[in-house]
Amino acid sequence: MNARVSNPSRRQFIVGTTAVGTGLALGLQFPLFMHAAEAATTAPEIGAWVVIEPDDTVVVRVVRSEMGQGTITGLAQLVAEELECDWKKVRTEYPTPGESVRRNRVWGEFSTGGSRGIRTSELYVRKGGAAARMMLLQAAADQWGVPVAQCVAANSVITHAPSGRTTTFGKMSVAASKLTVPTEIPLKDPKDWKVIGQPLDRIDGVADKVTGKQVYAIDLKLPGMLIANIRECPVFGGKVKSFDPTQAAGMKGVRKVVQVGDSAVAVVADTFWQAKSAMDKVAIVWDEGPNAKVSSASIKAMLEEGLTAQQAFVGNQRGDIVAAQKNAASKLESVYFYPFLNHAPMEPMNATAKWTPERCEAWVPTQDGEASLAAVIAASGLPGEKCDVYKVNLGGGFGRRGAFQDYTTQAVNIAKQMPGVPIKLIWTREEDMTQGRYHPIMMCKLTGTFDDKKNLTGVHMRLSGQSILASVRPAVVEQQKGRDPLVFQGVFDGGEHGFGYTFPNLLIDHAMRNTHIPPGFWRGVNVNQNAVFIESFMDELADAAGVDPVEFRRKFLAESPRNLAVLDAVAQGIGWTKPAPPGVFRGVAQMKAFGSYVAAACEISVKDGKEVKVHRIVAATDPGYAVNPAQIKRQVAGSFVYGLSALFMEECTVKDGRIEQTNFHDFPSMRIAQMPKVEALIIQGGGKEWGGVGEPTICVAAPAVLNAFYRATGKRIRTVPLKNSDITLV
Repeated sequence: MNARVSNPSRRQFIVGTTAVGTGLALGLQFPLFMHAAEAATTAPEIGAWVVIEPDDTVVVRVVRSEMGQGTITGLAQLVAEELECDWKKVRTEYPTPGESVRRNRVWGEFSTGGSRGIRTSELYVRKGGAAARMMLLQAAADQWGVPVAQCVAANSVITHAPSGRTTTFGKMSVAASKLTVPTEIPLKDPKDWKVIGQPLDRIDGVADKVTGKQVYAIDLKLPGMLIANIRECPVFGGKVKSFDPTQAAGMKGVRKVVQVGDSAVAVVADTFWQAKSAMDKVAIVWDEGPNAKVSSASIKAMLEEGLTAQQAFVGNQRGDIVAAQKNAASKLESVYFYPFLNHAPMEPMNATAKWTPERCEAWVPTQDGEASLAAVIAASGLPGEKCDVYKVNLGGGFGRRGAFQDYTTQAVNIAKQMPGVPIKLIWTREEDMTQGRYHPIMMCKLTGTFDDKKNLTGVHMRLSGQSILASVRPAVVEQQKGRDPLVFQGVFDGGEHGFGYTFPNLLIDHAMRNTHIPPGFWRGVNVNQNAVFIESFMDELADAAGVDPVEFRRKFLAESPRNLAVLDAVAQGIGWTKPAPPGVFRGVAQMKAFGSYVAAACEISVKDGKEVKVHRIVAATDPGYAVNPAQIKRQVAGSFVYGLSALFMEECTVKDGRIEQTNFHDFPSMRIAQMPKVEALIIQGGGKEWGGVGEPTICVAAPAVLNAFYRATGKRIRTVPLKNSDITLV
């Protein structure tokens, strides 16, 4: 494979500009945006690393995780563009978070989530490539005794333009490594890009994935490794009251039965099947705690109360909504519901750990190496300098493997009970389904007001439901005086999740209602339900006003030209102003999320009022700049699999305090035959803002289909998934 997995015995990493063997290692340091207090004490830095080997191989050190979205290919393209290297000789390598900590966080943030892989790395990654090129050119100019301005680089070859003399990056790497890193690093104008913007093949070994050759964390093998399987209390907040390992302990291959923390029991054996089979024989008595009586019905009742509660946190406000409602000639009110959802990556949670009194190492399929390292340090009982984490390929993440490192903590806790032995912990699918960190449950009450001429005068959007940050990052909520700003994704007042519509009067607020079911950053996060809420309601408002849904949106997007541009693009692409084929109905939606502007228009048909066929989706994305258009189109299509599966068939329900869904038979994903044709349009709005790609477009597919369903049947569905309304995807 092209991507290298770091191993502590393979390479020592260097800070600054120094020779590695006979090649060039370039480290650039740029400030990481942090709170002032943190910056003052730790002075963290982001480093963009380039290694050039004698054979002209360029190794780009990346800290973002590759989990199918193509991030490391895009990062490599950014470097290659400025470096002017031979793309065919570009490779990538993962530094470890332990090395980064020991170097004062020279590689900066390791987190891959929030569609940040490219957009928050692009500047220092491009500067890393540009600085390396400048140093290579200077080294060649010094050798030839000519002005550096007469030298140019292309395809890993340096040419002295007047004489035609040439040399290679590999030959100049040692000399370049002895030069001072430039402080002024000009970057190319986007109009001069040759690599950025090209649909280049992926760099992370697609063939190996197809043939099964690629090693994911669940495949990892280490000498002397044993396998662990675990069972945690099915009610969140519950504990182990007692357990009897007698039957399991005598089974073939079983090495040990151990308690893990206060809420789980694990079996360690020679193979996974032996561990799993023995785990089934461990007699566990649970103390399920106070949450054992919680149900979906009791949670929903709590959310319904929040819809009319007096206290709520304001996320967006304009004008006077109270006066608008008081003076309204008519009102329109609707209530929507969005359920818990599991990430359900194909590779269940797993991690490998080896603990001794002197050192603890873990091999983790992680979206955030620093979070994994923090978990290892905390669980190991060892100082940070005696711990490290090695990133292994992820079989899907979708947010589950980022901030949440419960599986890493468990692996270390088990390994501590068998010192010196590598322990690979593998969850069953059932454990993965019932011990998730779920998409937050949410209800929404929307009220629109009109004057006597059916002009919209105001919108009130009341959200009632969970806060992810209150559970995961309570310090942020505390700083916001109790408010979770993440709840307002897509409808916030400005920023990367800014609301595009300009209504005369507006109030968007949130009644926080948290449950014992732990919430998590599920791909697309809160913009998914917020798009369903506001974009479905926009169609309701348009119908009440007697205006075409696209024209109605255009009126209120007049001050948001990029929102308007993606809306117009999908309307034109779907042929909105032309008659649809017989039996075919159209819907539309638009949003801004993760710095990108997105819209979708769909065509569906409905049989017997309940069998839906989504024929076609035209999707427009404006991420500012497109690094790899082919990969963007794949991400858009893939995101619709996620979004449409959730719309039609996925939900997690609660009974007796526990999640009821246990496998893909009751938490299914759409099939290939159900997948519509996706026409992905890329609009490059440019400017200083770089938007994300992997998450934004998920949100617009669902409301577009819901709006089309209303046009087809006259029924407005406000509760998802649609299976609960006896509606199926065919």
